[in-house]
Amino acid sequence: MIVVRTLRRCSLILSLPLLGGVCLPAQLPSQESSVRDSFDEGTLQPARADAKPEQIFAELITRNELRNTALRSYTVERSYAVTDPKGKIHAQKSVRLDYRAPDTKSFVTISEKGSALVRRLVLNRLMDSEVEAAAGKSHRDSSISPANYSFALLGEQDLGPNHCFVVQATPTRPDKYLFEGRVWIDAQDYAVVQIVGHPAKKLSVWVDKADFVRRYQKIGEFWLPLRDETSVHIRFYGRKILTIDHERYTINEAKAAQVRSGVDDTR
Repeated sequence: MIVVRTLRRCSLILSLPLLGGVCLPAQLPSQESSVRDSFDEGTLQPARADAKPEQIFAELITRNELRNTALRSYTVERSYAVTDPKGKIHAQKSVRLDYRAPDTKSFVTISEKGSALVRRLVLNRLMDSEVEAAAGKSHRDSSISPANYSFALLGEQDLGPNHCFVVQATPTRPDKYLFEGRVWIDAQDYAVVQIVGHPAKKLSVWVDKADFVRRYQKIGEFWLPLRDETSVHIRFYGRKILTIDHERYTINEAKAAQVRSGVDDTR
């Protein structure tokens, strides 16, 4: 469900033409550069001779299933912001997310400011859709798997402290809940570290371009979202950006031994 949630943000941010000129006077640092610029990227190197994309993704799926089974409960604080490219804020919202396996998510608002219209049409709808998806009310298969994508191994690269396989993911069908782009996969844990891409299908006649970057971080034995940045260029209204920062994770309940034994068994 990672990708479907990310691409749904592109769709919901289409509500931004309703904003007109409503802005807060506050301003964030310029967002002309992507979140990728916050992390040092090494030079893309040729992949090792024995690395095969089919094996990498089989390992990724196996490890993800082990981690998903082991993670029983966590809490995280999220900060949402809708801005223009210069950092001028339309709306902000900070929340606490509580997750309990297998299908329960709940949000508690910590603070909010800016346009109530944007918070209702974009931010609140994002959270509502995530709760519904967790509860199984959204059955669209958008998983990173051979059923949805073909993969080409581009090489290996250091992304911050992580040594990664870099692959090109090409969707098997035009679907706005699939994406085309690059995926960085940690070469030791076989976990997604970063996804950079755009929807596999044009979202609307009003959208000239839509791009997203999602970055992950390792919390204990688990890989969880660190930052999302979704950028859309809307005809006649220009570029709008949605960012989501994920901070202060607390793993409340987990079967950590199962994750470690599963990783060891698959090496």
